Amino acid sequence: MTEIHSPSAEPTARRRRSPYPFWFYLPAAAIYGVLFLFPALSSIWFSLTRWTLFESSFIGLDNFRAFFQEPFLVQGLVNTVIFGFLTSGLKTVLGLLLAVLLTSRIAARDFLRSLAFFPVLVSTIGVGIAFTAMMHPTHGVINEGLALLGVKGPGWLTDPRLALLSVAVVDVWKGVGLATVIFIAGIVSIPKDYYEAARIDGARSLAQFTYVTLPLVRPATVTVVTLSFIGGLRTFDLVWAMTKGGPGFASDVVASVIYKQYQAGFYGLSTAGNVILFALIAVLVLPLYAFLNREEDRS
Repeated sequence: MTEIHSPSAEPTARRRRSPYPFWFYLPAAAIYGVLFLFPALSSIWFSLTRWTLFESSFIGLDNFRAFFQEPFLVQGLVNTVIFGFLTSGLKTVLGLLLAVLLTSRIAARDFLRSLAFFPVLVSTIGVGIAFTAMMHPTHGVINEGLALLGVKGPGWLTDPRLALLSVAVVDVWKGVGLATVIFIAGIVSIPKDYYEAARIDGARSLAQFTYVTLPLVRPATVTVVTLSFIGGLRTFDLVWAMTKGGPGFASDVVASVIYKQYQAGFYGLSTAGNVILFALIAVLVLPLYAFLNREEDRS
């Protein structure tokens, strides 16, 4: 009997065939297993135990129940989501606007680009300490400047309503330079012919930005949104340097809560917090990334 091959099956099989032999993947697979897979599986196991670093006993999901029954732990989870959305949104909008400005014909453009990127190079702890001093309620330079204008400055880091927002603003200031560089790379890669054609059709600057720059810079937008959002969800060092999660638990995020639990010796509960943070990032970022890429494919 003559074997019948499907016309579509053969190209599919050819596409799936790897150009490398199987042994070629073994070193990378071994490194991945030791550095990533084993720690991840170990974390999941220890999150299900009462762990004292020297011995552990299996307690099932008790650590996860304890995590969601503690109000300050839930507050840290909510603050993490707010911080992630707020900082990624501001970095994306401000980064795009700065990139448009710094790709235009302005004087000292290269110097201004370096100036925008400078905060990215500074130590996060150093930035946190410097802004903590600047935001001091009585001796900080910000409130002293407001006092000269006759305005009484608030307690930027001591008011529970402002502490998390103040840290978020500093995080945006520090990270918007990286977003700007990514957007600049996307804008300069747009062929000039598109802008020439738009000008011939009578499009003004706003129309060129709306119908040429925004659609064609979408890959850079996806990169900025994804990286900024992940960075916002896993933030720790800036929050710890500026408020240590205070006042009270007002600016606590999941990472700072995990650190406090490690300090208190609740290693199993802390590891459960790490697993929850990992799940939170996966649940929020993967659908967002899929949505942005779907919109890119449509455009």
